[in-house]
Amino acid sequence: MSQELQEEIEREIGANKILVYGKGTREAPRCGFTLETIEFFNRFGYPFEVVDVLENMPKREALAELTNWPTLPKVFIGGEFYGDTDVLGPMAQSGELQTLLERACGAPAAPKTTINLR
Repeated sequence: MSQELQEEIEREIGANKILVYGKGTREAPRCGFTLETIEFFNRFGYPFEVVDVLENMPKREALAELTNWPTLPKVFIGGEFYGDTDVLGPMAQSGELQTLLERACGAPAAPKTTINLR
């Protein structure tokens, strides 16, 4: 991994309390797993960012090397790698994830009103 790419990834992780590297964007996910992860985090009410690495093979390879996790999406919370919703789902059910999110974001999430148009 190039020094420049490593620094870019470190900046992105450092700038976001919750960061998802996935296929597509938050507004336009390009795979079901990225969509599932976006919907998963939308339920918690904390701000999060999605970085599209679908067509950036060097970055995808660097992230796989950095995390030892071959698939997307890859979720970082508070600068730490946690995997994807297969790992985070059970953490959410046990209450562990809510505690982690509160600690990473500095406060409980503000309640939000959602409108489901489906």
